Amino acid sequence: MTHRKAIAACLCMVMLTSCGQAPANTDEAQTAPETLEETSFQTEETLAETSAEETEAPETEPAETTEAFVLGDDGFLPEYETFELTSEDLNDGVWADVISATQVGENVSPQLSWEPVDGAQSYVIYMVDTTAYFWVHWKTDAVTETDLPQGWVQGADYAGPYPPSGSTHTYDIYVVALRNDVDRVRGTVRTQNPNFAQFIRGLDTDIDGNSGNIISYGYLSGEFTAP
Repeated sequence: MTHRKAIAACLCMVMLTSCGQAPANTDEAQTAPETLEETSFQTEETLAETSAEETEAPETEPAETTEAFVLGDDGFLPEYETFELTSEDLNDGVWADVISATQVGENVSPQLSWEPVDGAQSYVIYMVDTTAYFWVHWKTDAVTETDLPQGWVQGADYAGPYPPSGSTHTYDIYVVALRNDVDRVRGTVRTQNPNFAQFIRGLDTDIDGNSGNIISYGYLSGEFTAP
């Protein structure tokens, strides 16, 4: 009789397991998998760490187009005056290979020149990939020079174009002339900045909260195709 009870107990255990009801006193039940919230947090943390390294954060193709990413022909600052901005590294709408962070480039910032703007205390420079949801490649503030040689920027402020192999992306440069300092120049190099429009337009408010801080800006746009 005892033997039959043991068999019945085993059969019951098999049936419960096959229905997804693990017994409460097993080791498996005591080591439940992580919750969805914990898993999501770890995934976001991992992505953030990965995006900090250029070699681990290649530019990506946009998955879709939304209203937040729509860009007019005259860029993000159409209501402000413009000044002429030139670059020896932009020819016929194509950026020179040398500025890229690919096997054909040297990852050096492009040469830029413009005439001093009356009333400007400093300039902010952005270079952004508009094809890859505003992937920022250059962000430098407190610039006082107006003739920047190739390779002028140093350190983590610049990362040359490196789109997926065989693809063509568009890279825009803004040089914004400011009357006064700002509290913060927002944006992160080597990652997507979907709020880039708000970041660059935020320069119009100075460190004391006064609006009208943007005097004018220079704008260049060109393409680069990865080998």
